Amino acid sequence: MRFFHLSDLHIGRHFHYYNMKEDQIHILNQVVQAAKEEKPDAVVIAGDVYDKSVPSAEAVTVFNHFLTELSALEPPIPVLIVSGNHDSAERLEFASEILDRQKIYIAGVPPMDPEEEMKQVEFEDEFGKIVFYLLPFVKPGYVRKVFGEGEEKDTYDSAVRGLIEREEIDPGVRNVLVSHQFYTSGGQEPIRSDSETVSVGGLEQVDVSCLDVFDYAALGHIHRRQKIGEKHAWYCGTPLKYSVSESRDEKVLTLVELREKGRDPLIQTIVLSPLRDVRKEEGTLEEILKRAGQEEGKSRMDDYVSVTLTDEKELYQPREQLEQAFPFLLEVKIDNARMRRQIREEEEAFDLSDPFKVFAQFFEEMQGRSMDAGEEAVLKNILEEEIL
Repeated sequence: MRFFHLSDLHIGRHFHYYNMKEDQIHILNQVVQAAKEEKPDAVVIAGDVYDKSVPSAEAVTVFNHFLTELSALEPPIPVLIVSGNHDSAERLEFASEILDRQKIYIAGVPPMDPEEEMKQVEFEDEFGKIVFYLLPFVKPGYVRKVFGEGEEKDTYDSAVRGLIEREEIDPGVRNVLVSHQFYTSGGQEPIRSDSETVSVGGLEQVDVSCLDVFDYAALGHIHRRQKIGEKHAWYCGTPLKYSVSESRDEKVLTLVELREKGRDPLIQTIVLSPLRDVRKEEGTLEEILKRAGQEEGKSRMDDYVSVTLTDEKELYQPREQLEQAFPFLLEVKIDNARMRRQIREEEEAFDLSDPFKVFAQFFEEMQGRSMDAGEEAVLKNILEEEIL
């Protein structure tokens, strides 16, 4: 069996202030074209279909068109979808029973009552049965009622682990998990980018060891493609670059082939070509404009561009000049001796060892005044309670 592994489409997303509708339609059309050529047995989408829990009508139309195009292919290709942390679970699952008949299988909500199980989709090939388990994004509070008294699952790890264990998965057949969570391996986190939303402090961490029963885990949530752990758990990454930190990444479509039980899956990639790339330009204003002039008329002119200027002297309207050269200019940063000295002086003046002083400085910057005696007393009480 062969299937596409996709995740984190984030349809409806804006890149800085640019609407990415055209970029997303362009890349989704490539997925449809790849499906025509490769004829996979399924397409898996591991969460974050939309960028917002209440997607715009425009975003819904884009995704609807994508599903319509996939559904029109012959032979029909089943589509398996779970919700991510950016999706509204209930909205995504709407009309799922009707869509099941069209071979579009959506799991928006995880099991929330004792009698509920993960949604399963079964396939057959020359080596026997394959079972896909669809596990939407899980928070401990979502599954509180699933487990009996004394079996509280108050962490992300225990919640996900508990849901998997109660399924009593048959190790004699090939099993695939589709999941959207923040998986780590022995405390080692996956490589992240600036476009992801992950809780500070590791609260969302789920150790990948709970996935050992699966022959392949199709994961979503992390935007860089990578394997996590020693088994066959993969983040496929986003189909588009959603931050400047991903400028050097190559975005691909992951094609997974499941062979007989006990053999490693065969994993291939299909390179995706964006409508506009994301890249960085660094140098003096003159150098950057000169390079842009040499590229005039080429497609690189329409890339999303982040510029870092290294000029030591004051410049006349640098952003306006750069916008003439780069129609999709993202940001203009300054990196010179004067700026580095200013940052160093600010860091030296900012004493992080005293929480009271830190908050007092923050308060003054935000409010334009110092705290009065009553506000200082409240802050001191809070800090004393935290220390105790």
